[in-house]
Amino acid sequence: MGLEIFTLWERPDLRPLIFGSDLDSVWPEFMRHDPVAHLYFAPSMLDWYCDCAFAGLIGDKVVARAFSVPFVFNIEGSTELPDGGWDQVIRWAHDDWLTERIPNALSALEISLLPEARGGANSTAFLDAMKARARFRGFSEMFAPVRPNQKHLHPLMPMRDYVDTVGADGFPTDSWLRTHLRAEARLVKIAPYSMTIVGSIADWSRWTGMSFDRSGEVSIAGALVPVMVSLERDYAVYVEPNVWVRHAL
Repeated sequence: MGLEIFTLWERPDLRPLIFGSDLDSVWPEFMRHDPVAHLYFAPSMLDWYCDCAFAGLIGDKVVARAFSVPFVFNIEGSTELPDGGWDQVIRWAHDDWLTERIPNALSALEISLLPEARGGANSTAFLDAMKARARFRGFSEMFAPVRPNQKHLHPLMPMRDYVDTVGADGFPTDSWLRTHLRAEARLVKIAPYSMTIVGSIADWSRWTGMSFDRSGEVSIAGALVPVMVSLERDYAVYVEPNVWVRHAL
């Protein structure tokens, strides 16, 4: 059976299922502790974005989810894609909602698939669904602060160097960047502080299962760059870079 994709506006009954433990576990635990996420995922906020949030089913089983956010672009204060990436585009969208500005662009936020749903162009199908939603709303472009799939295997490599690592075909070696570029996106810029996650040493120990016995840079599983640890101040901070891409519609 093939993948079927619905918005949460079309199938509100799927909303609790896309936040089940299987799909949540696609991401490292620490990734669920970015405070900016509440501006989109808090129940009262997600109500406003249900036409841009998606569930993927194979048969009767929810096997994938995707989220995007409409925002206002190319006005004073937002004429360039932000260095703050994922965090900042959510802040922009939230401010647009509060001030009743009418969005003119869409940003992808997440596409997550269970292992059984990966491959077979299912990720591209979600990109196509987002693009279709953007066109339906009259937008001419869609953006994405891409989190490269294999960057966590090279946490000490600068993101610029990682993006510039290409195969014989000229496309990036990273599979998720390749997917976007093969879908005719173009690279725009690095978002050097796309997500910022801060917690106490106890928090990070709970999130990672690690004990932290020294200050400084510490590499952890699933992180694209090292976490900065300060035992003296009892906190650690993770500042994740992403890569902005643009899809013309």
